[in-house]
Amino acid sequence: MTEAGATPVLRETTTKGIAGRVAAMSRTLFGTDLPVGLRVWDGSSAGPQDGPVLVLRSPRAVRHLLRSPGEMGLARAYVTGGIDVEGDFRQALRECLDHVRTIRRNGVRNPGALPALLSLGVRLGAFGLPPKPPAEEAGLAGRAHTPGRDRAAIAHHYDLGNEFYRTILDETMAYSCGLWTSDAPEYRPADAQRDKLDLICRKLALQPGSSLLDVGCGWGSLVIHAAERHGAQATGITISSRQHEYITARLAERGLANEVEVRLQDYRQSTGDSYDAVSSVEMGEHVGAANYPEYCAMLHRSLRPGGRLLLQQMSRGGTKPGGGAFIESYIAPDMTMRPLPVTLAHLEKAGFEIRDVQSLREHYVRTIDAWSERLETGWQDIVHRFGARRARIWRLYLAGASLAFEGNRMSVHQILAVRTRPDGGSGFPSVAYRSGTSWAPSTEHGPEADA
Repeated sequence: MTEAGATPVLRETTTKGIAGRVAAMSRTLFGTDLPVGLRVWDGSSAGPQDGPVLVLRSPRAVRHLLRSPGEMGLARAYVTGGIDVEGDFRQALRECLDHVRTIRRNGVRNPGALPALLSLGVRLGAFGLPPKPPAEEAGLAGRAHTPGRDRAAIAHHYDLGNEFYRTILDETMAYSCGLWTSDAPEYRPADAQRDKLDLICRKLALQPGSSLLDVGCGWGSLVIHAAERHGAQATGITISSRQHEYITARLAERGLANEVEVRLQDYRQSTGDSYDAVSSVEMGEHVGAANYPEYCAMLHRSLRPGGRLLLQQMSRGGTKPGGGAFIESYIAPDMTMRPLPVTLAHLEKAGFEIRDVQSLREHYVRTIDAWSERLETGWQDIVHRFGARRARIWRLYLAGASLAFEGNRMSVHQILAVRTRPDGGSGFPSVAYRSGTSWAPSTEHGPEADA
């Protein structure tokens, strides 16, 4: 119902063109209506028109969808421009993914309509030569998680260029889940990252003179924070040449060359050094299942007895430990995520005592959405500087990742562990303070706090 004189909202349009036939086929085969609006190259449209609209621009897009059913076909069609979305991209992706899950759960309702589906496919031009995959897909050679292939995988992801990541990330250049401690309008994504970095340093009990090793140090946000805010002597390692170049320049600008050392080094190239604390923030996903025990052993070996480990790592349940076909092809080749209990078991087997596990899942939704907002705000500039395909890849990547964390299909945890001393001592306080933590002393105890 509309008010007198108001223009009615066009909620659904169905024509006799291709879009109308697609909508009718959806009802016949699956008993479902289209989840979003649809517009096809012949000018026809169907489905709800008061929300996101999926635009099919050519038969080539349909060939991508049918030749590679699932997320890869959708990704290839979108990355190459054969599919567009008008309106809220994240909402459109959510509606389409929910629709696909419903179809998979319910199955085909009317198998007798399959010949009609074949006829529609002919009309859509779905049976031409298969289109080539976009050149932006990773094409790594050799056995997974060898040092050479790992360098190639990291280069595919992180060596897009420091300037590209500057446009997506905030000024901390922290490319990991933040910790959102305020809803105040003036609280920014950079504040959430600094709060996360400070939480890590406090969990590691860093103080002036403490030695820290950060395995997979990214663009140096943690080693710089640890040195500037906590007085630590920090060492970071990375196998990304672009990250190493960036951190080296950043340390010179901040006058931290004596406090922070960054090495272009694989985690398997152990130097035999031992540290008071070790951190590894969202790097374990790049190690691979076969190498994960070696990775945990290296983390344990790098700590002095009584030293603490802070591991921040993404996780997912089920039997598919990877990041998914799209992420592994376009973003992070050879990515491996495991269920949290599996990670904890690896750490315990390496000799660690687990002291604390904290989920930051909801915080990652906010973090990724902040990156998406920067992408959308700078869209035209990003397209001009880095290409439309790169911009489209990241739009799809960020929207899909946000939905995965929102729907609990992926999670992220901070795991605090200790290499116990020979006598079994952990160095952790034996008193639980008001904060509810047992990993750091608190100023909130004693007679003064009760006054």
